[in-house]
Amino acid sequence: MSVPNSIAAVAPAPHPLRTLTRVCWFLLGALFIFSGLIKLNDPVGTAYKLEEYFEVFAASMPSLAGFFLWFKGSARTLSIVLSSLEVILGAALLLRWHLRRTLWALLAMLVFFAFLTFYSAAFNKVTDCGCFGDFIKLKPWTSFGKDVFLLILWGVIFTHQRFLRHSFVKGIFGVMTMTFVSAIAIGIGVRALGHMPYFDFLPYKVGNDIGQLMKGRAPLRYEYEMEKNGKTEAFTTYPDSTWTYKSMKALNPDDGPKITDFHVWNDEGDFTPELLRGNKLVLVVQDVDKADRDRYSQINKLLDDAKTSRRNITPLIITSSSPAEFDVFRHSANLAVPFFYADATVLKSLIRSNPGFVLLKDGVVKGKYHYHDIPSIGKVEEKLQ
Repeated sequence: MSVPNSIAAVAPAPHPLRTLTRVCWFLLGALFIFSGLIKLNDPVGTAYKLEEYFEVFAASMPSLAGFFLWFKGSARTLSIVLSSLEVILGAALLLRWHLRRTLWALLAMLVFFAFLTFYSAAFNKVTDCGCFGDFIKLKPWTSFGKDVFLLILWGVIFTHQRFLRHSFVKGIFGVMTMTFVSAIAIGIGVRALGHMPYFDFLPYKVGNDIGQLMKGRAPLRYEYEMEKNGKTEAFTTYPDSTWTYKSMKALNPDDGPKITDFHVWNDEGDFTPELLRGNKLVLVVQDVDKADRDRYSQINKLLDDAKTSRRNITPLIITSSSPAEFDVFRHSANLAVPFFYADATVLKSLIRSNPGFVLLKDGVVKGKYHYHDIPSIGKVEEKLQ
């Protein structure tokens, strides 16, 4: 028998904040996991960014310089810990595992990140926070705005937890699940730390033509903001001297050079054009004080084999250490090939290994090798075919 419409049960309408809360819940968890994985892809790059922050804090607060410089020495460990924690907390949020405790831990990280990005923006000390590694570059105020947005998401979730009562993992199964997530996150970072990034987002990645990236796709065009008699106008060509210059901006920044600071030299002068010709096997030694010294028998063998290679490979070394420091180092390591100098920041971008090999063919990056993965000369020659 049908039920009269007047007494039929009517399903309660969903609360308007239920959907919003769940959208915020998913976004916050997914963004934390994404951010953490991007950093774990390149933990050395993340460590460089942490070192930059610690140096700035040490200079700004001399009384605590020792404290911050101690943390600088632990930057690589902190890189793995903080990046893994982002992934772990993001996963815990999506699984709603101990939701209240997870939310408080997320708040602590969000406040920490917001402080760093605000400091970068307000004092122009660190112009790229490294929030998404080298995959997505954010300007300081954009980075801070991103953290404010995440804090808003957190606020919505925290104040409406009643819509997220169901936990997907509990008890022993929850502990096992989170242990597995933690092991995977830490393992990803440790593997990348001891080898090369899984994905290279830097301009010196394998396949890129360094010389071409130094030129850009087209000449840069500019817009000039000028003032005269209290009136401000924009020009695409520089006006006459009656106008007063105020500012300028590139109209086609994506067409400009992607590499602007690559320069290699020795006592005889600029070696950059020669480096970008022919086959070059480059041993990069960023800092002799921090360089691994356990594999120089393998390194020297590869350098010696390159000298007699049928592919006419020129072996050489590029370092950012001072001439005096490197002279002592090369003698202790028995490095018997020509050496040149480059800026430390350039070498850190060139390869995430100290020391490490970069293989060039007419300026095109054909291979990169961590000191844990030194190849045979046969493998190097295969890359040049």
